[in-house]
Amino acid sequence: MGLMMKLTRRRLLATASASMVPRSVFASPDMPPPRTLTASEGQVQLVTKDYGPTPIWGFDGQVPGPEIRVPQGARVRRQVVNALKEPTSVHWHGIRIANAMDGVPGMTQDLIQPAAHFDYDFVAPDAGTYWYHSHNRSWEQTARGLYGPLIIEEPVPPDVDDDLVLTLDDWRLAPDATIAGGFGNLMDASHGGRIGNFVTVNSDPDHAIGTAAHARLRLRLINTATARIFQVGGRGITGHVIALDGMPLAEPAAFDGFVTLAPAQRADLVVDLPATADAEPALISRERDGDYILTRFLLTGTARRAPQQSPVILPPNRVAPLDLDGAMRVTLSMDGGAMVGLTGATADGRQQSMRELAGQGLVWALNNHAGMPDAPLFLAERGRTMRITLRNQTRFPHGIHLHGHHFHEMINGRPGPLRDTTLLQPRETRDIAFVADNPGKWLLHCHMLDHQAAGMKTWFEVA
Repeated sequence: MGLMMKLTRRRLLATASASMVPRSVFASPDMPPPRTLTASEGQVQLVTKDYGPTPIWGFDGQVPGPEIRVPQGARVRRQVVNALKEPTSVHWHGIRIANAMDGVPGMTQDLIQPAAHFDYDFVAPDAGTYWYHSHNRSWEQTARGLYGPLIIEEPVPPDVDDDLVLTLDDWRLAPDATIAGGFGNLMDASHGGRIGNFVTVNSDPDHAIGTAAHARLRLRLINTATARIFQVGGRGITGHVIALDGMPLAEPAAFDGFVTLAPAQRADLVVDLPATADAEPALISRERDGDYILTRFLLTGTARRAPQQSPVILPPNRVAPLDLDGAMRVTLSMDGGAMVGLTGATADGRQQSMRELAGQGLVWALNNHAGMPDAPLFLAERGRTMRITLRNQTRFPHGIHLHGHHFHEMINGRPGPLRDTTLLQPRETRDIAFVADNPGKWLLHCHMLDHQAAGMKTWFEVA
């Protein structure tokens, strides 16, 4: 029987002060060489053993790539070796990193050519949940599996029984369980992006965690998909959301509904499991046609502790305070896509028609510019507070990612949670604000990666 071209699921049963951005770091002559991280082809058993393993591209030939876990303030040194047949690079997503280590080809580094390597060396200033992924042809390379988790641990971790990373991904698979082709086509690019037909957690379509009854778990959720927005909820568990995009919440939110994760967004949960398996505890994903189980919790042993009476509060990462009165104001308008279309936009230094743009694969624009502009969106003096009004004038959601900084989502005119990626629904407008305190040239783009490739990207400079 051929592979069903839909999500594998189990229907739910009916049950009730100063910034601490580091400077560049340099290796000393007596320092040991960095560990290698190799981008290569590999094979992963994504579906049942009735099918063969799926050929993928992964770091060290696996998906997700090796978990990198270091203490806050530690140096991360990796020599990325390219064993693929095409160039690549690595972006360390969410880390307030030295600009030369950001992994953006043509802006912060040259491409890593086949059989070549690049040494990444940086300090990780912020505790939290981050990840790394390809930043060349990322709409294909990341979709084929070139990503992995990067965990920066607090000096004093919270009192939990286990700390687990869950990478959420979807795959567009052909009937023989190979990854379907058609990357970068205009149909995907002009709509919601490359939405897959097969969902996995840590590359497992039937992910389960064996743990003790009444265990308290820290779950680090990372949406590694290139287009799918996950709505993640719980069944038979209680807990709180304690961090978003790596940054702790001053007031953790009860995990009693669904957490929305756009591509590249993360959420840290601390959850308490029940005393018995009767509640069939699980994490679930809400989709248009029903609820799917992402992860099952298989309980063993006896109860170890009572459910948490108050939420875990993580120590904050040090982020410079906003000066909203003195902020530079910038507007970023998103246009284009299906059902609206671009009547025209600037590209390659001249105004072009919709037909000309489409011929180059460009169907989205930011401030009437399709693709990477020559001039920055803004040039900010280091330490200046920036307030950007994001206007989604399209019929599709967009997850806007800011490199090199975290920003506050502004809520009713006041600073809300710190994020590095914010999700705007169709026709939605939102302000974000941050202190531009990390010098260099930085990207600002949609992390629906087909949208980025099709025009939705810009850059800014901090000097």
